[in-house]
Amino acid sequence: MSTRLRSTRTQKKIGVHAAAAADAGVTRIAAVQMASGPRVEANLKEAARLIAMAVEQGARLVALPEYFGIMGLKDTDKVAVREEYGKGPIQEFLAATARKHGIWIVGGSVPLAASVKDKVLNTSMVYDDKGKCVARYDKIHLFGFEMGKERYSEERTIEHGKQVVTLDTPFARIGLSICYDLRFPELYRAMGEVDLILVPSAFTETTGKAHWETLIRARAIENLAYVLAPAQGGYHVNGRETHGDSMIVDPWGVILDRLPRGSGVVVAGINRTHIQRLRRSLPALQHRTLGR
Repeated sequence: MSTRLRSTRTQKKIGVHAAAAADAGVTRIAAVQMASGPRVEANLKEAARLIAMAVEQGARLVALPEYFGIMGLKDTDKVAVREEYGKGPIQEFLAATARKHGIWIVGGSVPLAASVKDKVLNTSMVYDDKGKCVARYDKIHLFGFEMGKERYSEERTIEHGKQVVTLDTPFARIGLSICYDLRFPELYRAMGEVDLILVPSAFTETTGKAHWETLIRARAIENLAYVLAPAQGGYHVNGRETHGDSMIVDPWGVILDRLPRGSGVVVAGINRTHIQRLRRSLPALQHRTLGR
């Protein structure tokens, strides 16, 4: 069973959105939360279970968290299992699972071969309902953090991405980002007007407790877009603790569903008509004067 929980506060917020969700054109989307370990095969098995759970709840788009395929005992473990673009067990899993369920899947991040042999590209990959990879985004901003005994430096094992990526789907125009990108609002402005922002993440407990919800809701509000944020959430074999709190937020900053900790899924409906109504009421995107 999922450890899926909802606070009373979240349930009330879902009620606020009910009128918009009742309209035609609502698409169910889901964020998967995991606490991945060092074994790719075991992680993929857990991902398959959780994706099936989301499908049972009507999700047509399911997004997995950053590093869903591996959270190694050391940073170089992901380099050891890196895949060439277009082949490898993690990519094959994503394609086959999308075909099996007839849904769109976002593989939060996959370690792909980089131009430097001892690094990877931390890549978000989007598969359509036929199992075809239709978009990829290589993480641009690489996490670095030092506080007390906590030290992280992604640039030691990850190569920077360079391109902003958006794509059109049958149910939303999507902008892709990963984790630490969340702190750089200029990335989202560079996407133009999108309906749905993806932020698969593995926030540390320290930074997540302080900033995660605030940043997710800010990106939704300032872009008047839905945000789908699947996260790693729990204790990992390598001793790391990730914050979790996977959530789906609407363009008004309302949290539609969330999962504080543990493995599970969050599911909600997105509605382009709702976005259009809000953008007519508050045309902030049209009022921009800087950076146009």
